[in-house]
Amino acid sequence: MNIDPRVAHYAQTHPFPLLFATISGAHLYGFPSADSDYDLRGMHVLPLSHVLKMSVAQETVERTSVENGLEMDIVSHDVKKFFGLLLKNNGYVLEQLVSPLIVRTSPEHEELLALVPNIVTKFHGNHYLGFAESQWRLFMRENPPRIKPLLYIYRVLLTGIHLMKTGEVQANLSELARLYPLPFIDEMISLKRDGNEKGYFSELNLSLHEMEYLKLRKQLESSMAHSALPEKPTAHDALDDLLVRIRMKYS
Repeated sequence: MNIDPRVAHYAQTHPFPLLFATISGAHLYGFPSADSDYDLRGMHVLPLSHVLKMSVAQETVERTSVENGLEMDIVSHDVKKFFGLLLKNNGYVLEQLVSPLIVRTSPEHEELLALVPNIVTKFHGNHYLGFAESQWRLFMRENPPRIKPLLYIYRVLLTGIHLMKTGEVQANLSELARLYPLPFIDEMISLKRDGNEKGYFSELNLSLHEMEYLKLRKQLESSMAHSALPEKPTAHDALDDLLVRIRMKYS
């Protein structure tokens, strides 16, 4: 994918050094509309003057902006907080870390990527189960139903299944649909891409999608139960070492 060059500007104007910045959201998932905003996610380094205080401010930096017609949603975490989230089986930050849509990288980013096999556990499956369930409840309340939430549900379930089976993070629904075919996915993706961010279904077989949702939930639960992935991450010591070196380097 060609990343809009204006996106790099937002990474350059971040108030703290960014060790990486990647694109998440609909662009990563493979179904952006023409009016989709860009979700920029990253990991920054706070100065020692911040982290040595009793109360640490700006561990998370969030900003939304529209400049030159480009809408951006920017979220980054300080390196210590980011590492902590990784160790808590947080699928969001894991996907942000390994996103192939890279706006900014660094040697520390590369080192962190090499640790991913020691971070992923079978309990990452709980993240995807929980997110799918909450999104399904929200989707069922919509009238008329929108395309985007249903695509998110299928994306999350298939990402979780694939992660449990292979240990690989794959967040692109088009790629996942090739591995785990669902006859209606390509058409839904096309509707989203050719429409707008808040596009609605003109007609929808809700019982079909409820059946598929429940089937994929069971498949994810089964894949989690039988996964060869470990129950706990083994990267804690390596992350400790990396954190100290990053703090020393950027102090």
